[in-house]
Amino acid sequence: MTDVNTVLDQAGLTNEDVRAYVNEWFAITGAERVEVVSAADDARLIQVALEAGELLPAGEGSYFSRSYFKDTARAEERTIVATSDEADKGLYNNWKPSSEMKPKLIELMTGASAGKTMYVIPYLMAPAGSPLDKFAAGVELTDNVGVVLQMIRMARVGVDYINHLGNDFVRAVHVTGDLPNLGQGTPDDKRYFVTVADERTILHFGSSYGGNALLGKIAHGLRQGSYDGWKNGFLVEQFMLLGITDKETGQKWNICGGFPSASGKTNLAMTLAPDALGDRYYVEFYGDDIAWIWVDENGVLRGFNPENGVFGVAKDTNELTNPTAIESIKPGLGVIYTNVAYNEKTQEVWWEGRGEKPTDLDGWLDWKGERIADRTPEQADENWAHPNSRFTTTIANVPNAAEQWNDPAGVEIHGIIFGGRTRDREPLIRAINDLAEGVYDGLTLGAEATFAADGLEGVLRYDPMSMRPFMSYGEGDYAQHWLDVVGKATNNPIFAHVNWFQRGEDGRFLWPGYRENLRPLLWLMQYRNGEVTGVETPVGVLPAREELNLEGLDEQTLADLDTILTIDTKRWQQEMGYREEHLKQFTNVPAEIWEAHNRVAKALEA
Repeated sequence: MTDVNTVLDQAGLTNEDVRAYVNEWFAITGAERVEVVSAADDARLIQVALEAGELLPAGEGSYFSRSYFKDTARAEERTIVATSDEADKGLYNNWKPSSEMKPKLIELMTGASAGKTMYVIPYLMAPAGSPLDKFAAGVELTDNVGVVLQMIRMARVGVDYINHLGNDFVRAVHVTGDLPNLGQGTPDDKRYFVTVADERTILHFGSSYGGNALLGKIAHGLRQGSYDGWKNGFLVEQFMLLGITDKETGQKWNICGGFPSASGKTNLAMTLAPDALGDRYYVEFYGDDIAWIWVDENGVLRGFNPENGVFGVAKDTNELTNPTAIESIKPGLGVIYTNVAYNEKTQEVWWEGRGEKPTDLDGWLDWKGERIADRTPEQADENWAHPNSRFTTTIANVPNAAEQWNDPAGVEIHGIIFGGRTRDREPLIRAINDLAEGVYDGLTLGAEATFAADGLEGVLRYDPMSMRPFMSYGEGDYAQHWLDVVGKATNNPIFAHVNWFQRGEDGRFLWPGYRENLRPLLWLMQYRNGEVTGVETPVGVLPAREELNLEGLDEQTLADLDTILTIDTKRWQQEMGYREEHLKQFTNVPAEIWEAHNRVAKALEA
């Protein structure tokens, strides 16, 4: 068996607290070997994974992985936030006492890595040298080389990030488990994905996929980070972050925002200026999934994306919907595809929405590894790729990555937007000047249910700030924390709600979306600067038609503007009743939030 301390010495891992933690869990998991990794190990470990069949080549410098077929997405019902204080319990965080969960996980993990290598991944979920450094450092222990390769793309990895931090690091333990025998989705389900938030410890057992296994991303970058932020005065949100530069005036704006699933967040984060405006405006990418936000010593609201890469949903990603993403996953960039369709002869990959489905089925395997040519007529319409299939690439591969994306000082935040997929009630954009009303709007963010069975007709599935699956403490405390943090900002960040998905009575979209979504964001920044006045409504300020830059839009879109720049008062009055029911589920909702709700409801009645 490996002499752990000798390996740590050879790797230059000098942090005594980290060394004690590695030794403790090496003994618990029963691993046979230990290896400390850094980003420099990527090429070597790619070869290890290829030789073991855990990766397959997917063309020049790209790779394909297939997870166990019952292990393809987050398992929210198995995802738990544990602390020693029941006051941390919220509606959505699936709270359990840490005294119950820690022994359960230690028991499951004991001896579960026998015969395997324990990889030690020292990582940082922040630009190095940032004011939030000590909250961003972690050490993930995993018995899965595929997890190591994904983490190298999604975080900054190396011992230099943690050697100087003493005990200020997140302890993150991942054990894959015997995937075919875990009872996924049955009463005997053995999987647990636990964040022991008040001990800064993450214990995940029973998966090799995505956020269940890349512990720096969701478990640390969102759940643990959010709890740390609550206790230490900053915000951690499932937000995209983009920058817009006016090349004519030199002005620059940065906008972050939350969008529930299937509401266009990644496409917006990676957007480009529409052709008609491209000579004047340049859009930069900071991040598509997470933002850490704080107020600096000068009172300026600032933020950064803690991630080093993009773990993007492949479905419907193509040259029209997201040309930036397509550029980011070109051959030779070290991209890892997961659970897409794969051709074992040509090493091609494909997914629904990528383009025309291949007609020559020779060599094509679906996401389960089953031969597509052998499908029965009844199976003909089944997906080739899993709907949650992914590509993993580094931000360095994104062609319009902002020069400042890795700046430890972060960037000034000028706007905070929320957007859900709704076919009515929500106009193209409505600006919100009042802090409490902006936070209230985020708390009541909703989108139409993905499938009709998920909700009642016309009732949104609410997803506060798009953090519903990632909440680590109570929603009322969360609302107060938002009021406290953003309330300290003196740089006048403005809130807004956007909706690219209004439909006409004939079912067609009334706004072209994608790159054209820059237009309402430009109006928002002009409104913030006092350059336009907009039209007051009970739910916020809408653009006057003449205030939007409409250059290059087609006649049909111009005709539809009258619909998407108005509100349906009766529909909104109905919505306010649903919102009241939603908010009443939470404890400790600040009075300012209820006052904001009542102000909007009263204005609508008037």
